[in-house]
Amino acid sequence: MQTYAEGYYLDGQTPKRHRAMAHFMPDGLRIVIEGSRLLWWPYEEIRQSPHVFPKGEMGLERGGEIPETLLLPSAIFLQGLQGIAPEVAKRFHDQKRRKNWVMITLLSTLGIAVVMIVLYVWGIPALASLVASQVPVLWEEHLGQSVVQHLAPPEKRCLDPVGREVIDRIVKQLTTSYQRNPYTLRVFVVKDQTVNALAAPGGYVILYEGLLKHTKTAEELAGVLAHEIQHIFHRHPTKALLQHVSTRLLISAMMGDARGAMAFGLESARILGILRYSRQSEEEADRGAIQMLATAGIDPTGLATFFEEIHKEKSLRLPAYLSTHPALGERIHLLKGLAEKVPVQSTKLLPDSPWEEIHRMCQ
Repeated sequence: MQTYAEGYYLDGQTPKRHRAMAHFMPDGLRIVIEGSRLLWWPYEEIRQSPHVFPKGEMGLERGGEIPETLLLPSAIFLQGLQGIAPEVAKRFHDQKRRKNWVMITLLSTLGIAVVMIVLYVWGIPALASLVASQVPVLWEEHLGQSVVQHLAPPEKRCLDPVGREVIDRIVKQLTTSYQRNPYTLRVFVVKDQTVNALAAPGGYVILYEGLLKHTKTAEELAGVLAHEIQHIFHRHPTKALLQHVSTRLLISAMMGDARGAMAFGLESARILGILRYSRQSEEEADRGAIQMLATAGIDPTGLATFFEEIHKEKSLRLPAYLSTHPALGERIHLLKGLAEKVPVQSTKLLPDSPWEEIHRMCQ
């Protein structure tokens, strides 16, 4: 066992290095500096430098803000000190090993970050889709009810009985053939000039007055309603909220906590207000809407006609409902193609209802 080590001494006052020989003693280091100068460093006054030095050196410091420094070969110092003063040796460590641990820690942190990103981008959406397909309808209804309280509060609702009856008749005709429909569909019209409509979980549809005024026939409104109902049937809003709202909502859904779902009404309303469904979800709702219209004996071209009229008005600021992918022109082309392929024997929808009254239902 080697009881000494050769290195360099720095006095903290000048940058000059002095060759030095450090002898390991039970109580401290006996340091002989070139020129026969002798120093004594008690172990309790020595601390290891936080800096990493090249060539396997270890830095030992003694003193105040600008300390004296002794540079020794790390392996020799640790081995020699272990043999002479093993209890003291526990206070010191190989800087190279420390550097490796820092690197391992950084890599571990990076790995955790990558896992979290992967979980957020792929894991949560996949889990949200799985959970959304399994949650009870009652849980969805509670969540949808809390959304409606924020997006369609009672003071903003259009309650004209004539308009309500027309909308209810359209919904009834659309859903008559759906014997296994688990939802009680509720449509709310709100006093807002935005050209918009959205579906909320649990069977709720919110129509804005601005959109209603831009429909020219019952068939166009039926197309819009069929599209939103298909979002509900495919649980698109539920999946989207489970993906984008707090993970606590996802946990609430997994536990089937219906009352817990209502606590997320404001956040869910905000998300649905700006939501852009994926291209796949929009196409799924469009295809389902065309089939639904045809099955109900309603002209399936109404949805495409409505989109065409909206598309012509360049000054309109379109919400996510219309500006989402696929592009509106492309959607019109797709809807027309789908309508041509479905066999339908349609009659005019609600021929005895003057459509101007619908436009005035919020007045």
